[in-house]
Amino acid sequence: CEYGHHASCTSLYKKPFVESFEETPLLVAVLTYMGYGILTIFGYLRDFLRDWKFEKCHLAREREEQKDFVPLYQDFENFYTRNLYMRIRDNWNRPICSVPGAKMDLLERVTPDYNWTFEHTGNVLKDVINMGSYNYLGFAENTGTCADAASECTVKYGVGVSSTRQEIGNLDKHEELEILVARFLGVESSMAFGMGFATNSMNIPALTGKGCLILSDELNHASLVLGARLSGSTIRVFKHNNMQSLEKLLRDAIVHGQPRTHRPWKKILILVEGIYSMEGSIVRLPEVIALKKKYKAYLYLDEAHSIGALGPRGRGVVDYFGLDPSDVDIMMGTFTKSFGAAGGYIGGKKELIDYLRLHSHSTVYATSMSPPIIQQIITSMKCIMGEDGSTLGELCQLSENTTYFRRRLHEMGFIIYGNNDSPVVPLMLYMPAKIGAFGREMLKRNIGTVVVGFPATPIIESRARFCVSAAHTREMLDKALNAISEVGDLLQLKYSRKNRHGNEGSDSFSFLESHQD
Repeated sequence: CEYGHHASCTSLYKKPFVESFEETPLLVAVLTYMGYGILTIFGYLRDFLRDWKFEKCHLAREREEQKDFVPLYQDFENFYTRNLYMRIRDNWNRPICSVPGAKMDLLERVTPDYNWTFEHTGNVLKDVINMGSYNYLGFAENTGTCADAASECTVKYGVGVSSTRQEIGNLDKHEELEILVARFLGVESSMAFGMGFATNSMNIPALTGKGCLILSDELNHASLVLGARLSGSTIRVFKHNNMQSLEKLLRDAIVHGQPRTHRPWKKILILVEGIYSMEGSIVRLPEVIALKKKYKAYLYLDEAHSIGALGPRGRGVVDYFGLDPSDVDIMMGTFTKSFGAAGGYIGGKKELIDYLRLHSHSTVYATSMSPPIIQQIITSMKCIMGEDGSTLGELCQLSENTTYFRRRLHEMGFIIYGNNDSPVVPLMLYMPAKIGAFGREMLKRNIGTVVVGFPATPIIESRARFCVSAAHTREMLDKALNAISEVGDLLQLKYSRKNRHGNEGSDSFSFLESHQD
């Protein structure tokens, strides 16, 4: 909300909502644009040399005899991959040869041709601290209660089901999982799917179609974007977490109706995420629900990163804000993060779930979930719910680790995006050369990190993205923080102009302030 509307908005929140999106310093922005400009000029020069056969191109291109065909490969993205991505490709797809828990082992590899191909040396980098996996609660392990239960299930049921749910792939375990998920979410019914991405991309088309309007946050995940496009609905995009932008679109939709005919929209569906995985921000759910009720729209909430990781009971962003789950029409989430498994779910009213069982492509055509994966989810979910006799120790540990890690990075002078309670912590790098340098320097110090650039982020907003886990000990976090500080000094990444060391109030915008680009 804008400053003048704080009174009406603060009543929707039970605690301060603090998010930080510090503006890019002007000099850094100029140097970043210059960096991409220089890379682009050299890219065109190298393409010219490739056309004249002075330099070999290893990437996918049309054959010479197809030069008169319509191009098969997208031109700019192909250009970007050849000339920018290839320079820093060694930072991605690194092969892991252990459980990717709090620590992991990496296979060492070298490249003889500047990242076009890689060869394994046979050496193993041991005990690399894993700051990149979505293992928020530490359940991604090969020992412990979850692993034991999954192995027992494998012995009893096997690994594959080899059939769809509607044929002979519907196990008692599937039924048990869906009843448990509904109880965990506090909704009437739920259904599970074998793939988190397909949960969005295959179910949104079953819910909306021609004559419907989808209002989507500009930073929504690719699975939501694909699902919206496949549905055939009209799509309009609102600014990230900006309630004025969303309300304007809702008001225009009600007033003007469909284009040309001006008939009322059949349905209006709002698509948002719980935690945005590249921004570390949390959806302003109380305000979204207030707008949805005011304009009689439907709400689709993607809790891929927030389920299990937010809220006093680990039940996601609805629990975090203390809201009623029945106010969210479609509750979607994945089992791939906090639960250390695979797949996704949709929860809601019984009528909605019964409808999706008949109309969702994911249910009708996809092979049903593997039994040991189901057991992993059931065991980890019961652990979060305290039904196995355990306490909520993982949730408390995750919250403490998140607060500590974010506070220390702020004090060091880095620009950190997102909400104070979000375990997704983006650290801004900006310049293209620093993407690869940061990943390599961190690995030299035995820290595994994820560095992110275009197209996953805007082209001048590249970043390192840390994911805090309950499995991280204070010693691990301190080692990682010391390495980040050291690399930050080496690469001159401490861009923040806010006051450092203890003046945390100035590190964040006042609560309820709109996202600033």
